[in-house]
Amino acid sequence: MKSAKHILCILIFGITIPAQAQDISLFQQFNGRYDYTAIGNTLNPDENNIAEPEFCNILESSEATLSLDSNYQIIKAYLYWAGSGSGDPEVSLNGTPIVSQATYSVFYNDFLYGQLEYFSNYADITQLIIDQDNGVYEFSNMDISSDLLTYPGFCERKTNFGGWCIYIIYEDSSLPLNQINLYQGLEIINANVQELEITLDNVNVIDNENAKIGFLAWEGDNNLNYGESLSINGNIISNPPLNLPDNAFNGTNTFTNSNTFYNADLDVYDIENNINVGDSSVSIKLTTGGINENGTFSADLIIINNIITVLNSQLPDATINIDDYIVNCGDSNVELFYTVNNFNSTAPLPANTPIAFYLDGLLLGQSQTINVIPIGESESSSISVTIPEGSDSSLIIIAIVDDDGITGGTITETNEVNNVNLADIELLVIPDIVTLQFLIDCNEGFETSTYNLFEALTDISYTEDNISFFLSLEDLETVSNAILIPSNYNNITNPETIYVRLESPPCYEIFQFDLTIENCPPYIPDGFSPNDDTHNDWFNIQGLYNIFTEHELQVYNRYGDIIFEGNNDKPWYGKINRGLNNHGNTVPVGTYYYILNLNDPNYRPMVGWVYVNY
Repeated sequence: MKSAKHILCILIFGITIPAQAQDISLFQQFNGRYDYTAIGNTLNPDENNIAEPEFCNILESSEATLSLDSNYQIIKAYLYWAGSGSGDPEVSLNGTPIVSQATYSVFYNDFLYGQLEYFSNYADITQLIIDQDNGVYEFSNMDISSDLLTYPGFCERKTNFGGWCIYIIYEDSSLPLNQINLYQGLEIINANVQELEITLDNVNVIDNENAKIGFLAWEGDNNLNYGESLSINGNIISNPPLNLPDNAFNGTNTFTNSNTFYNADLDVYDIENNINVGDSSVSIKLTTGGINENGTFSADLIIINNIITVLNSQLPDATINIDDYIVNCGDSNVELFYTVNNFNSTAPLPANTPIAFYLDGLLLGQSQTINVIPIGESESSSISVTIPEGSDSSLIIIAIVDDDGITGGTITETNEVNNVNLADIELLVIPDIVTLQFLIDCNEGFETSTYNLFEALTDISYTEDNISFFLSLEDLETVSNAILIPSNYNNITNPETIYVRLESPPCYEIFQFDLTIENCPPYIPDGFSPNDDTHNDWFNIQGLYNIFTEHELQVYNRYGDIIFEGNNDKPWYGKINRGLNNHGNTVPVGTYYYILNLNDPNYRPMVGWVYVNY
């Protein structure tokens, strides 16, 4: 046989877990060219209903033979074992210790002996069956002897039993596309509860041809067939001569055509005429109890462990995973990367299968598959959604495949409840802007100056590689139009706000500071030489012109006569423009007195002497 494929199952290995729910319910579903078989045996040496009380014991071991076709590929294998008492969580199969993965229990309240407990355990033994292949399997080391001795009701009421079974799900390319549903739990009928109804959900009947149902049940007696029946959707089923309509649970094994499977039943029934195309559930009813040949009431005790259905199925199964996402700092857009799968399916998933994305019930965006997705294949894509304003930074986005965003699904699937995937998303929120100390510098003219912007960052830890300067928040957010030479920057307006972006992966921080201008005291030279040699030809008062634009300059000769009046547009080149004579003439060599009124409330008029020489 070939090695097993990987099938996704949620199981807990290595420890025994007491089952909280005993009702028969869906355990695993398999979709593909699958079927199943089963082997097992009883540990009762005889039917307990006819054995004498002194023979109240079970065998130490029993055997069964597995014989699968070489073309079959094993998909899954489960071992079940059951008996009277509270259970044995560790047994052996061909000498290999097997530890239970769950224990189911049911109870029978006997009016004379009180409460009697019965158990069932199971374990996934897929790899063991693959490794050991066909051949004889010996089950051993299930010890319930202490319970049989401690509670005499088992023997007195002749409800002592023990047994085991292995279910094997396999793939064969020659099979039709089937859906196999394995239901398990532990439910009981007896003299106290004479009727049991079980509804099998998650069934999808496309074609009822070759439909079948199997049962694993315990403690049924061939000799107790009073009021006993098994019905499917209201129709009593049978499999004569092995299973009669009034004695379904009678110690038989359909797979080996045996009627010596004492106090256990491993049976399969054809239900082709008991289900209809389109059915999504199957109703099962079991009864026991009636008047015996002595005219008194009698009932069989029957314990149902699992049920398995094999139905033709040709359906896709859409699931979705949100694989990853991208968020940007301060951005409400989220790019989602997702994968749509068609794994547990028996038909391709159509193209244009709708996908919807939600946040707190609000539809964020919609997409659809692009191509037909074959059985067992996937398709990956992405979508950008916008998070509404006011949403928390920590949020959960829900992706649902086969959801049109209005009324729900549009495609019938093998499983209609596995279309959802959740993703925890953390938006990158930009911290509040931190205001730094402003930079102030001298006016170099027309309210401009030269700044080293790095001087504003004295309280920040940074490198020049992770810092950048901008004139607007918009440019900062888009990293556009950064100031190219921040160490030698001339302001444009006064005052001017500079925005700083400090990269702090996965986001960034924002700072701001202002550039301001002050009019620094002008520097007045001691003299000048207006001889047109292009050197020191005028009264060049540095830090005055185009800075103190409203200034007034007055120059007097040594006799106290005003000879010149100037302003921002009229510097002194040593020529006379005031007085009665000599207008336009250059003053003679000598010392001249000046009064400089800056017309700035921060400064008093400045006075002094300047020497003119040629």
